[in-house]
Amino acid sequence: MSRRSESNPAALLPALRTHLWFGTCPEPLQAALVERSRLVHLSAGEALRDDAQDGLCCVIAGALRMGSAHPEHGTQRLTLYVEPYHWFGEVSLIDRIPRAMAAVADTDSTVLVVPKSAIEPWLDAHPVHWRDLARLACGKLRLMTAALEDSASLTLQQRLSRRLLFAAVNYGQSAQSGLRRRLRLPQEYLAQMLGVSRQTVNKALRDLEREQLLALHYAEIELISLEGLLERAGRLDSQLRFMLAGAAPSLLASRAGGGVAQGG
Repeated sequence: MSRRSESNPAALLPALRTHLWFGTCPEPLQAALVERSRLVHLSAGEALRDDAQDGLCCVIAGALRMGSAHPEHGTQRLTLYVEPYHWFGEVSLIDRIPRAMAAVADTDSTVLVVPKSAIEPWLDAHPVHWRDLARLACGKLRLMTAALEDSASLTLQQRLSRRLLFAAVNYGQSAQSGLRRRLRLPQEYLAQMLGVSRQTVNKALRDLEREQLLALHYAEIELISLEGLLERAGRLDSQLRFMLAGAAPSLLASRAGGGVAQGG
């Protein structure tokens, strides 16, 4: 059962600012969000409920599975796997419709929740900051559009390489310190996000492992050569540039220079 903590999470501000969106929000909005928030602690397998359904949320610890729920089968169709310090819920805050995707804790997790009832009056009194919420939503829309284009035009290896790179930089939302080489991403989850079977994604991962671009561990993937994955990711389009610009600008520089180093 979820537990709520009413303590002021202001001490989290430095960590929250490592997220590209929050870190570029005006300080009055940052303060308003934190002052009106609370921490919710979830056990593994527990879903966010109550006013978190239409509020703005941020993963503080652990990880959440985002996707459509099928209660009659007790299953969830995974769309996104989110970790610290990923924000979500901005669309429900804007359009006042409860979030369509269920958010379920994959491990024991902590989520910062800003209820709509707490932040909406402040936003209405300071309407210029609605633009910042729209900016967060637009970033997600660009992601979804790119994923649709990728599924229609790229090979599985290209889509897989891009997805791994996106996860390494927290989907373009981390500052330079946010680049990760070890991903807690079970193959079953990766397969669902790519719309293929687990066997298919396992074969594609094994191919990349033989090329020494990554190493497979239990429920984890270690990225050995980010440059090599970038080479396998296909076209260097605007979406890929956006994703990598914050956390891995050196990768873009190496690709622009035409060289692909192994390792590093």
